[in-house]
Amino acid sequence: MASAVNASVSLPSSSSSSLTTRASTIYSERVSFSKNIFYSRNVYVGKKMVQIRAQVTTETPAKVEKVSKKDDEGVVVNKFKPKDPYIGKCLLNSKITADDAPGETWHMVFTTEGEVPYKEGQSIGVIPDGIDKNGKPHKLRLYSIASSALGDFGNSKTVSLCVKRLVYTNDKGEMVKGVCSNFLCDLKPGADVKITGPVGKEMLMPKDPNATVIMLATGTGIAPFRSFLWKMFFEKHENYKFNGLAWLFLGVPTTSSLLYKEEFAKMKEKAPENFRVDYAVSREQTNDKGEKMYIQTRMAQYAEELWELLKKDNTYVYMCGLKGMEKGIDDIMVSLAAKDGIDWLEYRRQLKKSEQWNVEVY
Repeated sequence: MASAVNASVSLPSSSSSSLTTRASTIYSERVSFSKNIFYSRNVYVGKKMVQIRAQVTTETPAKVEKVSKKDDEGVVVNKFKPKDPYIGKCLLNSKITADDAPGETWHMVFTTEGEVPYKEGQSIGVIPDGIDKNGKPHKLRLYSIASSALGDFGNSKTVSLCVKRLVYTNDKGEMVKGVCSNFLCDLKPGADVKITGPVGKEMLMPKDPNATVIMLATGTGIAPFRSFLWKMFFEKHENYKFNGLAWLFLGVPTTSSLLYKEEFAKMKEKAPENFRVDYAVSREQTNDKGEKMYIQTRMAQYAEELWELLKKDNTYVYMCGLKGMEKGIDDIMVSLAAKDGIDWLEYRRQLKKSEQWNVEVY
C-alpha cells in the first residue's frame, strides 16, 4: 500500500526536525485505517504548544485479476432462458444399459444448429412438455452434457445427454415416474425439446494438455467425463493435444449398468499410456476384506498413488454423481494426508481454491 503525507507544522525552527520525524511516525501508524485521514494534534516543544495538521492519503493496490487454470475462454452462460428456450429436435435416443440392469439409462442427441455453444463440462436445462399439478408449465431440470463441444457428429451442431429413467414406489405403494427423465427417455426422433443454458463453469477442463485428470463418477455422473475423454482421445484439435494422464473411476451397481464401456475400451487401446479406467461394480465385486466395491473402495486400492498425484500442481480431480460418494472419498484422503502431517480438509480447501478439486454432486 503506497501512502503520501502532507504536514503543516507551526513551531520554532530549532525544533522542526525532531517534530517532523515524530509526526511522520504518528501518520505512519494511522495509514492503514483509512484512505484519507485528516490529522490534527497539539504537542509541546519545551514550554510552547504547537499544532500539527496533516493529511494522509493511501492508494488501494491494483487488483490482481485471477487467471483461471481451466479452459474458460469464450465460455457462454445462459444464452437461452426458460421464457425463451431454444427448440431442438431429437436425432436419436438409445438405451445403453442391458435389459437386466437395475434401471434404464438412455443416450440421446439433440440438434442445436450451433446455436447452443457449450464447452466440455457444462450443463443444459430441459423443460419437459406438459403442465404440473398446479396447471403451470414444468420447471427446467439441469443435465450434464455428455458430448464434447464438437458433438457426437463432430460438426458442433448437436448436444448429447446421458439420462437415467427415474421410477420408484412411494410410501403409499404407488409407482412414481420422474417428470423430466421419463419425458426424455421416451422421446422419439424428430420430437421437439426445449433447451436452456448452457450453464456452469465448475467442471470445465483444465487448459494444461499435460495435466493429470482424475475423474470420479457414479452412474450418469459419467456424462461430463465422456465429454472430456472424447476431446482427449477421439478428436484432433489444432490448439489441443492431450499428453497427460486421464484416470477414470466409474461406479455402477451391476456389469449390465456399465456406461460407454466400448468407447472407453477403444480409448484405452488407442492411448494406453494416457488413459486408465477402473470400474467399481458394487453388487458383483468385493475387495480383499469382502466389502462391496463402491467407488471409494476401488480408489482405496490405489490410495498411495492417488495421494502422490494429488500433491502435484498439475493434478485435477473432478467428481460427478451421487452425493454420498463425497464422504467416502474424503474418508480415504483424511488418513493419507495425516501420514504426511497434513489436515485433509484444509488441503482440500486449497485444492478447490486452485481449481484442482471440482465437485458436482446431487
